[in-house]
Amino acid sequence: MAKIKIENVVASTSLGGELDLQAIALALGGAEYEPEQFPGLIYRLKEPKTATLLFRSGKVVCTGAKSLADVGTAIRTVAKQIKDSGIDINTDPDIEVQNIVASSDLEQEINLNAIAISLGLERVEYEPEQFPGLVYRLDEPKVVVLLFGSGKLVCTGARQPSDVSRAVQKITVELQAAGLLR
Repeated sequence: MAKIKIENVVASTSLGGELDLQAIALALGGAEYEPEQFPGLIYRLKEPKTATLLFRSGKVVCTGAKSLADVGTAIRTVAKQIKDSGIDINTDPDIEVQNIVASSDLEQEINLNAIAISLGLERVEYEPEQFPGLVYRLDEPKVVVLLFGSGKLVCTGARQPSDVSRAVQKITVELQAAGLLR
């Protein structure tokens, strides 16, 4: 089985009611809040290396994490820092993964023209003049995989790491069955 590396996990949650972003910006050193530019407050953590976007509605988006555990750590850390500054919020919110982006390598060069024909045009987009990769949309798991001639691939749209594993496994089996992969 090809090695899979999670590159980015995007998750969302809610810290409860409406947030006073100006007060939070003052409480969190290094927070970026410029409402004329962007309606949310941006707070970056060094460990785990993430960016947390907080919105007045109480909604929170965490991006940049390399694992589901890092998402939880980042959101709990930010929530605790806000709570410790005297602002009452939910410090243990339910977190929902929105997107996992992962990479893998089939460890051999692949013929994207042959793959485009073999996998069927209804699930494949391949326009090498526009983009060097082949876009393959899987129904189960519901993800999009970008395949490159080098054999490297990027999977996006997954909601859990097992979706990525299943997608890579499925593509490997399909390409082997079509005689396009050793």
